Parts: sequence; C-alpha cells; structure tokens
Amino acid sequence: MGFLGFLLLGLIAGAIAKLILPGRQGGGWFVTLLLGVVGAIIGGWIGSLFGLDISGFFDLGTWLCAIGGSIIVLLIYGLIVGRGSRSSA
Repeated sequence: MGFLGFLLLGLIAGAIAKLILPGRQGGGWFVTLLLGVVGAIIGGWIGSLFGLDISGFFDLGTWLCAIGGSIIVLLIYGLIVGRGSRSSA
C-alpha cells in the first residue's frame, strides 16, 4: 500500500473510530488523521502478531485492524486530554 493510501486509510479509520466511541473527543481533522495513522500502525502491528495479511487497501482485515487500533489510540488520547481539561475548582 502506498503512502497516500496509508494516509487515506488512517483518516477514514480515525473518523470511524470517532463515530464508534461515545462522547465528544476534541481535535479536528488533522488530529483525526494523526490518531488514525497511529492507530492503523498499531492495529497493523497487532494484526501481524496474529498472522493476518494486512497488505491490501481493500482487505477487510486491514480495515478492521486499522479501526481497532484507532479506537485504542483514541481511548488513550481521550484519557490524556480529558485529565488536562478538567478544572480543579
């Protein structure tokens, strides 16, 4: 998969992860792109540990791994950003 395909996969996977998770997560499209790409990397790494073939853009396994990884990254991002935005009053 090429670089642009990887970025497109990350953007879409990040957007889908935001739709799946309840609540409001901060960040615009650029944060979604970054979290999606990081999530796709993590999801691909986890998928390769289980022997999944994640080399094709249109493979269901590739998308499931990317979305799953994006959900994990978005949950971690929400925990980190959520703590910093609370006021102590």
